[in-house]
Amino acid sequence: MIRPSLVSLLAVILLLAGCGQEVAPPAAEVISLFDDVTVHFTPDDTTRYDSPFASARDNGRIMSTFREFPPRAGSAQVTLKLEVVPIRKDIRNMHDRWDRAGWVRLVKPGMAPVELCRFMTAYGGAIEHEVDVTRVLPLLTGHCEFEVFIDTWVSPAWVVDVELVMDSRPYAMGSPPSWTTGVFFPQGGLKTDQPSETTCVNIPEGTRRTELALISTGHCTDGTDADEFITKDNVVLVDGEEVFRWRPWRDDCQDFRTVNPYCAKWADGSWSSDYPRSGWCPGDVTRPEIVDLSAWLPPGDHEITFLVEDIRPANAEGHHGYWRVSGALSGW
Repeated sequence: MIRPSLVSLLAVILLLAGCGQEVAPPAAEVISLFDDVTVHFTPDDTTRYDSPFASARDNGRIMSTFREFPPRAGSAQVTLKLEVVPIRKDIRNMHDRWDRAGWVRLVKPGMAPVELCRFMTAYGGAIEHEVDVTRVLPLLTGHCEFEVFIDTWVSPAWVVDVELVMDSRPYAMGSPPSWTTGVFFPQGGLKTDQPSETTCVNIPEGTRRTELALISTGHCTDGTDADEFITKDNVVLVDGEEVFRWRPWRDDCQDFRTVNPYCAKWADGSWSSDYPRSGWCPGDVTRPEIVDLSAWLPPGDHEITFLVEDIRPANAEGHHGYWRVSGALSGW
C-alpha cells in the first residue's frame, strides 16, 4: 500500500512533468458575416448603406457578403447568432415599427439557396437569437455567399449583426450530415398561381438516412384572415406520393410581447403581437420542421414536391395569401 505522503509526492511529480494538466478544449471559431449592416428600402439610392463588406440588392432590402472557407477536417457544431435592432427616428419613434419577415441564407452554385434562419422582426423592438445550423457544415467550404433580407418598405429600417460560431467539441445532437443541398426557395413564395415547387435530387450511394428541413410561414398582404391567421395544409410528395402533411401554427406569441413595444392594443384588451399565426410570432425565429425521408429516398434520382393547399386567392382589392417556404435536404 502506498502511504498518503508518497501519494502526494507522486502527484506533485506528475504535475511538474505535465502529466496532471487537463487539455483545454479548442476555442470556438467566430466568423462575422454581417456587422452593423443597415437593411433599408431606398429605390433611388440602393447603395446608400453599402460597405466594403456588404452590398445591397432589391432596393436595399437584401444585403449580401461572401466568405472563403478552407477545407475542414473533422466535425463541428455550427451556431448562427442573430441580432436585429430598429433604427430610431426620434426620441419616441422608430423608422420601421412593424413586424417584418426576414431571413439569412447561404447561396451556393447548383442548388436552391439554403435558409439558415427565418425570423420576424418585433414591432419596433430589438431581437437576439441563436440557431443551430450544423446541418449546413458540409456546405461551409470554398466560396460562400451569404444574404440577409428584411421585408421593409422604409429607409433606414434595421441594423443587423450575424455571426457563425463553429465549435469543435462533441456535438450533442449526433454527427453532422455527410452532405446537404438546398431543394426549395421559390422567389416570392407560394401563391394561388404557384402553390407548389418541385425539385429533382440525386441521393448518393451509401446514404443511410435522409432528412428534409422545412421552414414554412403563412402570410397575407392585408394582415387579416388567411393565410396568416388561418393556416393551411403543407404537403411533401416524393416521386408523386404524399409522404408528409402538417399545418404550421404558433399559439405562444404572447410570450414575446415584451420585445414588441409598438404593437397595438385593441378595444377587447388583446395585443397585435399575441395572436396565433401560421408558423411564426413577431420577434421570434421559426425553427425548421424535420422530416425523415429515408424510407422514400434510396440512392438514385427522385423528385420532391412541396405544396400548400387552398392558398387564399386575390380579392377585389388584390389582397391575397402567400407562404414563404424553403427546404434543405441532408444525408448521413
